[in-house]
Amino acid sequence: MVVMILEKVPRSLRGELTRWLLEVDTGVFVGRLSATVRELLWEKVVQKAGEGRCAMAWRTNNEQGFSLRLHNHPDRTLRDFDGIVLVTVRNAEAMQKAEKLKRMSKALRGDLDKQTPD
Repeated sequence: MVVMILEKVPRSLRGELTRWLLEVDTGVFVGRLSATVRELLWEKVVQKAGEGRCAMAWRTNNEQGFSLRLHNHPDRTLRDFDGIVLVTVRNAEAMQKAEKLKRMSKALRGDLDKQTPD
């Protein structure tokens, strides 16, 4: 069993997925696929998603019974804790601090590049 959730993706991508999966709600697809087809569909989804967000869950033989993948989810990260995958969620304040640090480090690197003799 495979579940894909797509947000803010082109309609053409959603239409394309209906060839293999059933769209039970807007952007929520379910179905049964082979591992090869699942991987190829995920590559296509990531390629065509643009700025959209994508998540995929599928049944597998592990402790949890399923695996996860995320694409374009800046506020979420998958973490493996001894074989158990958890989703960590950053709140808005933490994301603002991370962006600020990123901008500061870019500025600092730019200043260092200017000071380095050629």
